[in-house]
Amino acid sequence: MSTRLDSLTSWHADWSGLRVAVLGLSMTGFSAADTLTELGADVLVLSEEASEEYARLVPVIGARLELGSLSEVPAALSDFAPDVVLASPGFAPSHPVIRWAQQNDIALWGDVELAWRVRDKVLRADGTPAEWVLITGTNGKTTTTQLAATLLQAGGLRAAPCGNIGVPVLDAVRDPGGFDVLVVELSSHQLWYIGQSAAAGQLVPHAAVCLNLADDHLVWHGSADAYREAKSFVYRHTKLACVYNKADAATLRMVEEADVIEGARAIGFDLGTPGPSDLGVVDGIVVDRAFHDDRRHSALELTTVAELRSVGLDAPHIVQNILAASALARSLGVAPSDIHDALQGFALDAHRIQVIAEHRGVRWIDDSKATNPHAAASSLRAYPGAVWVVGGDLKGVDLAALVADAGRTAAAAIVIGVERAPVLAAFERHASQVPVFEVVPGETGEVMDRVVELAAGIIDGEGTVLLAPAAASFDQFSSYADRGERFAQAVRGWIERSGT
Repeated sequence: MSTRLDSLTSWHADWSGLRVAVLGLSMTGFSAADTLTELGADVLVLSEEASEEYARLVPVIGARLELGSLSEVPAALSDFAPDVVLASPGFAPSHPVIRWAQQNDIALWGDVELAWRVRDKVLRADGTPAEWVLITGTNGKTTTTQLAATLLQAGGLRAAPCGNIGVPVLDAVRDPGGFDVLVVELSSHQLWYIGQSAAAGQLVPHAAVCLNLADDHLVWHGSADAYREAKSFVYRHTKLACVYNKADAATLRMVEEADVIEGARAIGFDLGTPGPSDLGVVDGIVVDRAFHDDRRHSALELTTVAELRSVGLDAPHIVQNILAASALARSLGVAPSDIHDALQGFALDAHRIQVIAEHRGVRWIDDSKATNPHAAASSLRAYPGAVWVVGGDLKGVDLAALVADAGRTAAAAIVIGVERAPVLAAFERHASQVPVFEVVPGETGEVMDRVVELAAGIIDGEGTVLLAPAAASFDQFSSYADRGERFAQAVRGWIERSGT
């Protein structure tokens, strides 16, 4: 079977009769099943649950659906005897079905590998598939993906943001309009599956970046080392530009150790003065010294920090995202003037350092998307002296280092979530000078009302209230967006009650 799988590197290859078990029936799982049935494969979808719409559509597209527990290998799967198991990113390496596939030498794919194998479905004008640009990192992936796609589009390229950002890569590959570039956001889960790829399925991106690295998703990966190893796969076989964060030594080590295509360059970025192969900031000017004919003696201006401030993009970690996205865009020939103009019209997503309101000298900021310590640290450094709303589902991560470092600058802390005890203990040990307030869990609808009441009482005069939880939301909310929206609603309700 390995010989046949090695030959399946084109949409136009013979996929007929290939037995593929698709694990999970969310957006990603359905896109994989839909693609495979269109290719002529024999597809069995297994999921513990499914929406009514997806459950109805699976037989319509020509696949079979098996709903039920996957805590052990179901008979329907073993009887099917798949040639390939294609897993949605939620299935951890320790999952019984994943272990079963590995123990039985069954090929293990993610949807990204399948998308790479069939990337030639729609070709560019020159007869070649779209280039791929890969983006990962503990923090800032989605913002950088959106930025990179926006900059590429400003340069006249048909670019599609996809992957972990919410649009399955397979949907972008199959779009009949076609694209010049796919800007693929990759989670560590997706990268782990890419790391399992056989030679025929390994990606060869035009450019790639790991924005930063800090402990996250440790339960899923099993250890910090396994998490770091998964992230490092983003650089494997890169053709032209391995973009890394000069302020994060781990990303440089990934580039140094990566098996890349000969001729690929290491391109650094940070907020300091750039070297001849870097992007950076000089006297408030954002510059490129990497993609410039005279890069040893001069630099190309992309924008200024003052201009970024005028459109709300001047927070240090956002400027870093802009530098990374600009490096990716420049690697594909986008002109500095196009980057400048595109940045003037770019807006951050909701729940990413979003100013909810300014009232009576108090600024209320929603960074609910800061779901890990690294993201929260960036926000705290951007808003020192804020009243910090922190806590939630910690995902096995210890917040002690965050509290001891950036957390010490907070004017006060309001601790939310079910796992409050370790957060409270971290403040007691490492930042005892910071006043700490606790919101005991009640109804979800009451949590943020209490947070806002406490914060309003803490601030005397002017100040900032920053929701940057450093934790996932699923202990009390349906998503980080739900958490942010409830915070915003509570802020607006308090303003209405307090009057002008």
